Amino acid sequence: MRLSQLLRGIVTASPYTDREIGGMTNDSRTLKDGDVFFCIRGSVTDGHDYAKQALEKGAAAVFTERPLGIEREILVSDTHDAYAIAASNYYQNPEKQLTLIGVTGTKGKTTTTKLIKSILETAGKKVGLIGSIQNEIGEEAIHAENTTPDALELMELYHRMVKAGCEYCVMEVSSHALDQKRIGSSHYKVAVFTNLSQDHLDYHANMEEYFKAKEKLFSICDGAVINGDDPYGQRLISSVSCPVTVFSLEGKGDLNAIDPVYHSDSVSFDFFYQGVVSKLSFGMPGIFSVKNALAAMGVCLQLGISIQTAIEGIEKVKGVRGRCEIVPTGRDFTVICDHAHAPDALENVLSALKGTAKGRLVALFGCGGDRDRTKRPKMAKAAAKYADFVIITSDNPRTEKPSDIIDEIVVGMEGSTTPYVVIENRVEAIFYAVQHALPGDTIVLAGKGHEDYQIIGHEKIHLDEREVVADALKTIR
Repeated sequence: MRLSQLLRGIVTASPYTDREIGGMTNDSRTLKDGDVFFCIRGSVTDGHDYAKQALEKGAAAVFTERPLGIEREILVSDTHDAYAIAASNYYQNPEKQLTLIGVTGTKGKTTTTKLIKSILETAGKKVGLIGSIQNEIGEEAIHAENTTPDALELMELYHRMVKAGCEYCVMEVSSHALDQKRIGSSHYKVAVFTNLSQDHLDYHANMEEYFKAKEKLFSICDGAVINGDDPYGQRLISSVSCPVTVFSLEGKGDLNAIDPVYHSDSVSFDFFYQGVVSKLSFGMPGIFSVKNALAAMGVCLQLGISIQTAIEGIEKVKGVRGRCEIVPTGRDFTVICDHAHAPDALENVLSALKGTAKGRLVALFGCGGDRDRTKRPKMAKAAAKYADFVIITSDNPRTEKPSDIIDEIVVGMEGSTTPYVVIENRVEAIFYAVQHALPGDTIVLAGKGHEDYQIIGHEKIHLDEREVVADALKTIR
């Protein structure tokens, strides 16, 4: 590819010499001779500090936001923008060859995207998926590092989907990705808003900034599906200019759930749309499962897919890894693995299970290190409100001391009569939960979900809670 081809749509403030290039990167460690290097300002490092190193490694050009006085420098106003546009050019603009569906919100993104994919496949479409658990091209699963990948990785995934014959790409769109312009020139046929609650306030200064980041998705879509029961959803409904389908459990929408019945492993409900009442059973428990199903149905109705096909597609999904996932025990108690790592997410899971648990509801959770500290005592309050017994442990402590994190969590247990125990080591905590389970108990392992690792310091250590539960079961008769 020629440098001039990579630069299509990018306004430059300095001259350059056209030439053949190899690839492109924003990481000087991966740069090869002949590649183009983009100096990206991050929260920890600034790519401009590595510009000279990139030249020494043979960079064909270096994109910068300020003059550095180096050879082969190309000045642009925003290297984030330039990188995203260049990534699209590099892969021949694959985003324009797919029908894109984006799902954003604090909770429910993963399950909603899975449901949409299943509906589209039931309708006979080949579908790609980009999400926090894994990326998928049809039936092929690909490891995912971030909820929404880097712009270059995103365009590569789009490109692979196009080559594989995919018509649609359903993707989770994180607030980080929207804020950091990772999605580039992606334009969405339908955008979904699931909800908004406290999370990522270590990145966003406050809830308003968090909402504003999410809101950006709805300026680049042809249609929207929005949760009418969420206050931020109501704000979106009043501000978007595209056609909107509103879903609700409170009779506020175009698509309304009626009389949901909750079971320990599923939910069933009637729903009302354009004067027609239909029935649906979905193999995941809780009120949030109703909302996720309605969101997915709203998307597919906007795409012109029949209600019956949508119902069939949803009912095919028997669960999503790490989302209220039932871990097999073969015993007279239940273990559920869930990704809930924010106060209201934990409250939603526990409140959903409280009414179906035959015995005690046991909540095991921790909080991530180097993340929003204000939610730590709130997590404890949520657990104490619904659980009959609480086990406070470690999550991904990262560079913080686990004991310091736990001390801040325990503050939230003050004034509660709910019994609890602190076991810092997460593996030991899970063993304790399994070994002390009583008949009919429901044990919720919250926070890790689909993750099969624990981050301690800067190191990822293998920790799959399903394996830990299996090992713990071997120790009891």
